[in-house]
Amino acid sequence: MSNADIGLIGLAVMGENLVLNMESHGYTVAVFNRTTQKVDDFVNGRGKGKNIIGTHTVEELIQNLKSPRKVMIMVKAGNPVDKVIEQLVPLLDKGDIIIDGGNSHFPDSIRRTKELEEKGLLFIGTGVSGGEEGALKGPSIMPGGSNEAWPHLKSIFQDISAKVEDGTPCCDWVGEGGAGHFVKMVHNGIEYGDMQLICEAYQIMKDLLGMSYDEMHQVFKEWNEGELDSYLVEITRDILAYKDDDGQPLVEKILDTAGQKGTGKWTAIASLDQGVPLTLIGEAVYARTLSAMKDDRVEASKILKGPKPKFEGDKKQFIEDLRKALYASKIVSYAQGYVLMRYAAEEYGWNLNYGGIALMWRGGCIIRSIFLGKIKEAFDKNPKLTNLLLDDFFKEKIESSQDSWRKVVAAAATNGIWVPAMSTALNYFDGYRNDRLPANLLQAHRDYFGAHTYERVDKPRGEFFHTNWTGRGGKTASSTYNA
Repeated sequence: MSNADIGLIGLAVMGENLVLNMESHGYTVAVFNRTTQKVDDFVNGRGKGKNIIGTHTVEELIQNLKSPRKVMIMVKAGNPVDKVIEQLVPLLDKGDIIIDGGNSHFPDSIRRTKELEEKGLLFIGTGVSGGEEGALKGPSIMPGGSNEAWPHLKSIFQDISAKVEDGTPCCDWVGEGGAGHFVKMVHNGIEYGDMQLICEAYQIMKDLLGMSYDEMHQVFKEWNEGELDSYLVEITRDILAYKDDDGQPLVEKILDTAGQKGTGKWTAIASLDQGVPLTLIGEAVYARTLSAMKDDRVEASKILKGPKPKFEGDKKQFIEDLRKALYASKIVSYAQGYVLMRYAAEEYGWNLNYGGIALMWRGGCIIRSIFLGKIKEAFDKNPKLTNLLLDDFFKEKIESSQDSWRKVVAAAATNGIWVPAMSTALNYFDGYRNDRLPANLLQAHRDYFGAHTYERVDKPRGEFFHTNWTGRGGKTASSTYNA
């Protein structure tokens, strides 16, 4: 009976495509879905004549697996994953492996790893990126969890993952506990940022430069042939050229309210928990929530007025400035994401390979781009790099883009064009390169109204002082702590 290399539960699009991908690489896969009709439809449809075993119960699925059994769960994140794990645990033996391939929140993966290891089982929480097509043809896979489980899954995962030019798989072990899902969460946060930056460039072209959709398509086509070469720029090129049945650009007819699944929000919350300024991804999340307030915005547009966009100058030069502004902002977004991973690795005791993560994102996933090759080189050169902005390549790029970046953000502000991500990226750059910020006044405020104390520039770090600012405050000071 037991002749399947791996089992998979959950035959939605991603699940089905992963099964077909595994099977095409020579693996036999047993499948189960709560609605068993889906199993029959799949086995007799897309999976017909392939090494796929359809099962109608979880017990039957387990019976069909080689030891150590490997079961991959592709169901909705949260409680549904726990419910499936509850069903599996009594049927499995010591050393068997449960894999969660959904978009789970990383604290859940930390908890599940611990709970299952206590029962003698192994757990992998893995991010899978690349959408439907990636799942079928080769996604980026980011596994973490029980270290002992990795050797049993390594060949399957690396075989089915995307490959970079030299054949290196876009999949490697990320780290213990929730590390895999944390890295996938940051990937999705960066994806939010990249998409928002592209949307801002599009809005500037449309509303300030008055460009047609065909002209914008042409610009993105050219950008995709240079250093902005990436999946998201490539699909933007295609979207802008796509015409509806009446010959009008289809994108113009799409309602401007963005949805989200939560991973960008989790990234922003994690950054607040870690005390890391992840400003660009935060703005990208807020941009979606503002877009969702469509009715409010329509009402506000009738009442609140701003400047009428009017461009004067060299359009061709401004488009080049815009390209540089997009590139510089993108550098900031990735720099912030990597700082967040570094802080989280310290807190959770993960040994993250930052160059390796860039390589995993180099192919198969939504944020794949040639840019990531440069990030890998930066961390190969200096694995202890604290911020990407300090790497020679990125430092030179951001400095040579600076004038263009400022011109674009200033022009957007002057003309009332909404560019939250591009402008916050520039603000982060200006804050980060500044050796003295006005937080000295802020600390004085805190000490004045709450006796929160402050450190002094003329005394060693770690010594705290309180001033009786009004002569009425007495000598009692509040304790110092970081929330």
